[in-house]
Amino acid sequence: MIFPIFFAFVLLLSTSHAAVQDFCVADYKAPEGPAGYSCKQPARVTVDDFVFSGLGVAGNTTNIIKAAVTPAFAAQFPGVNGLGISLARLDLAPGGVIPFHTHPGASEVLVLVQGTLVAGFISSDNTVYLKTLKKGDVMIFPQGLLHFQVNAGGSSALAFVSFSSPSPGLQILDFALFKNNLPTSLIAATTFLDVAQIKKLKGVLGGTN
Repeated sequence: MIFPIFFAFVLLLSTSHAAVQDFCVADYKAPEGPAGYSCKQPARVTVDDFVFSGLGVAGNTTNIIKAAVTPAFAAQFPGVNGLGISLARLDLAPGGVIPFHTHPGASEVLVLVQGTLVAGFISSDNTVYLKTLKKGDVMIFPQGLLHFQVNAGGSSALAFVSFSSPSPGLQILDFALFKNNLPTSLIAATTFLDVAQIKKLKGVLGGTN
C-alpha cells in the first residue's frame, strides 16, 4: 500500500514541477554541466532571452572550407536551454563544404533556402544516403551519424538547420585526425593513409607530432 501512495505522490510532484517550470533560461554566470546550464532566476529573465538576431547575417566564408556556421545553441541563445531545440545558419560559398562531422547529442533537420547542395550521411552499417538538394528541400541527419554538405552550384548556398538538443555537440572528422597532436604513425596505422599525406594535412589544419 505504501508504494502506490509514494508513486502517486512522486507523480504529483513531477507533474506539478512540469506545470510550474515553463522554461529554463541559461544562467551564464554558472558553469555548464552535462545536463546543460543552470536556470536563471525568473526575476532576471527578460524577453531578450527568447530572441536571437544572429541568423540574419551571413557568416564569413573566407576560410579553408569556404563555409561558415552561425550557431544559436544554448551557449549563444539562452532561451533554448532545457527545451530540447536549437538551430544554426549555414553559409557556403561556391566550392564550400561542411566536412564530415557528427553531432553526438542531436538529430538535425536541414532546410535549403538558396543554392544547391550535395548532402548525405553514412549509417552505422556503412550505407551511404546521398542527395542533391535544391531550394526548399529538407533533409534529416540522424543523431551521431557522420554527415556532410557540399555546395554543388555556381553561387552561394544558404541553409538553416535545427537540432533536437540545445547543445548538439560537434566533432569534425578531419579536425579529430589532423588538427591535434595524435602521432602521425598512429594515424597511418589506423587509417592506412600515406605518412606524407598525413603530414600535409596536419600542416594545413595546424596539427603537430
